[in-house]
Amino acid sequence: MRRRILLVDDEVAVLLTLKAVLEISGFDVDTAASAREGVSKLHTREYQMLITDMRMEHDVAGIEVIKAARSANYHPAVALLTAFPVAEEDWQEMGADQLLVKPMHTRILLQQIEDLIASHERKLAGLGLTPAASNPAAKATGKKKAVVKKSIVKKAAAKKAVAKKVAVRSSSATKTTTAKTSIRKKPVAKKAVVKKAIAKKATKASAKPKPARRRKNS
Repeated sequence: MRRRILLVDDEVAVLLTLKAVLEISGFDVDTAASAREGVSKLHTREYQMLITDMRMEHDVAGIEVIKAARSANYHPAVALLTAFPVAEEDWQEMGADQLLVKPMHTRILLQQIEDLIASHERKLAGLGLTPAASNPAAKATGKKKAVVKKSIVKKAAAKKAVAKKVAVRSSSATKTTTAKTSIRKKPVAKKAVVKKAIAKKATKASAKPKPARRRKNS
């Protein structure tokens, strides 16, 4: 499983070099070019490890990033990367688990990172704490799928509701049309009955024998 590391340094050359080395070695790597950007990324994603420079926006900007990492509920390992040697008690007091002095040989750097991640996970296990997920991307994908599925269900429900309303309106319109047609037919039927009655009376009248005329005596 690929582990995710966040690199924070205001030197672009250092970021690109370390990123390439770590990715070749099987890590997923995010980068930040300032302490502010680093803090933001710590709040939005989960990492197994943070590697941060100290001097960026100001001389102790790295401490802000370390504090953000320490307050994260996924408990990443923290390494302080610096070109200026710092006394062990000082960087430990800052909250770092390891001090990485640059420049450093690639093999030594990778070994120190592997050892730090392993020891940090054992430490968390001993404290009963849960480390960051080994594959945050998969976790994010799962959440995205759940959101998409929920959206599809909502759309389907909305379509059914619209179809039902259309069906009700159509039924009402059909009933109204039928009633109007019935009302129109009634006067026509009535007229036909009246005409039939008149014709019948006329037939009877013509069938009666006419009275004979009396002749006058001359």
